[in-house]
Amino acid sequence: MRTVPTLRQERALLASGARLVAGMDEVGRGALAGPVSVGVVVVDAATRTGPKGVADSKLLTPAAREAIAPAVRSWAVAWGVGHAGPAEIDEIGIIAALRKAGRRALAQVRLLCGDVDVVVLDGKHDWLTTPSLDLFAAADAPDDGVLDPAVRTLIKADMTCTSVAAASVLAKVERDAILVELAQRHPEYAWDQNKGYSAKAHMDALGLHGPTPQHRRSWNLPGTAASVG
Repeated sequence: MRTVPTLRQERALLASGARLVAGMDEVGRGALAGPVSVGVVVVDAATRTGPKGVADSKLLTPAAREAIAPAVRSWAVAWGVGHAGPAEIDEIGIIAALRKAGRRALAQVRLLCGDVDVVVLDGKHDWLTTPSLDLFAAADAPDDGVLDPAVRTLIKADMTCTSVAAASVLAKVERDAILVELAQRHPEYAWDQNKGYSAKAHMDALGLHGPTPQHRRSWNLPGTAASVG
């Protein structure tokens, strides 16, 4: 029986003094092509129970995700989806790219509701918080105006917390749409079907044609001796 996510965790954080709590989740971390995308959904003390059918995006069909996304957007106090592209992933690594995408999502909601107080992050690793910087690295610190929120990591938060599940749905819908559009430029990789992951058609096309600019070239990709424009 599928676990139904609730706002129990979010409401506990709100009761402890937080004004705005955000659920955050990422999609595309393990893909070979396309961006890594991070969704964020903000709730407050007045937020009611989430739309019926909200669940971790991996448990929903594409049609179900598309159907529920408008209700999620209307329900949330604010929402956003941030992306970091393949070139950024190659340059700074996947964890820093996740952080950049997450901060871009937070910058979007900041325009609507201000800085959030606490982010509930799926998993056990806090990839969102900016690491401590030495004097030289401080010059490259993000200057997006977003304050680092407190982070609460929670294993399987995408299955138990409504805001995190909702964030995963919005991130998945938006990233899938990007890959469908990119597939029109590079149809041989079948991104409209595999969304940049290592499905057989994608792997076969990589072996035959090599990587495109949408591939994460720093990764161990088959066919990297060749390239296409």
